[in-house]
Amino acid sequence: MGDSPKQTAKQVLMALREFAQPEKAAFFPRFFKSGPGQYGEGDKFLGVTVPNQRKIVKQFRDLHTTEIVKLLDSPWHECRLTAALILVNQFQRSRTDSAQKAIYDLYLKKKARINNWDLVDATAHKIVGPYLEERSRKPLYKLAKAKHLWSNRIAIIATLHFIKRNDFADTIELSTLMLQHPHDLMHKAIGWMLREIGKRDEKVLISFLRQHQCEMPRTMLRYAIEKLPEAKRKKAIKGTL
Repeated sequence: MGDSPKQTAKQVLMALREFAQPEKAAFFPRFFKSGPGQYGEGDKFLGVTVPNQRKIVKQFRDLHTTEIVKLLDSPWHECRLTAALILVNQFQRSRTDSAQKAIYDLYLKKKARINNWDLVDATAHKIVGPYLEERSRKPLYKLAKAKHLWSNRIAIIATLHFIKRNDFADTIELSTLMLQHPHDLMHKAIGWMLREIGKRDEKVLISFLRQHQCEMPRTMLRYAIEKLPEAKRKKAIKGTL
C-alpha cells in the first residue's frame, strides 16, 4: 500500500468538500435509504458524485493505510467510498502477493464500513474476487453466512470477477445458499449475478432457474431473467420454464 504519510485523510475530506453539491446532499439520503429503520440509517452525505470522487482517488492514490482507515471510519459516505476506491486502485497496482493480501485483509477487517450497496458494488469484485481467484473460496461462504447484510452482498458481488472468467460455480452455490435471504437488496444482487451468468452461458442460468424458479423471490427472478428471450421470461415468471 502507499508509503507516503504526506497526504492525509483531512486533505481528502477538504478535496471532497470542494466538489460538494447541496442538491446532491439533499437527494442522496433518500436515494441511499439513510432514514430511520432503513438499510443506510444514519449515513451522512456531502453531495459529491462518483466521477468527482474518482478524480480525488487519482490525486490521493498513494494515501497511507492509516489515513485510509480514518476515511473508512468517517461518518461521511463519500469519504468511505473514496477510501474504498483508493484501496481498489492500490490493489490493482500492487505487484506482490503480500501487498495484495494486506489490502484484502484490511478490506475485510473494515467490512462493517463498506456499508452501502454502492461501496460494495464498486469494490468487492475488484479486491475480494481477484484475491481469491487462485485461493480457497471459503471466505466467501463465511461472508454469506454472516448475519450482516453487507458481508452477504460482498460475498455474491465478489463472484462477478469469476463470472467474467466463465467460472460460475461459486455464484451458483452462493445463490442457492442465500436464495431465501430476507432482504430485497440481496434479491437484486443475486439476480444481477445470475443475469451476468446468463449473458455468458444461458444454459447454466436456465438450469438454475428450472431448479429454483418457483421458490426464488420475485425481484431476484425478474433481475435474473431480464436478458432472456421474451418467451423464456414469460415461462420463468409462470414457473414453467
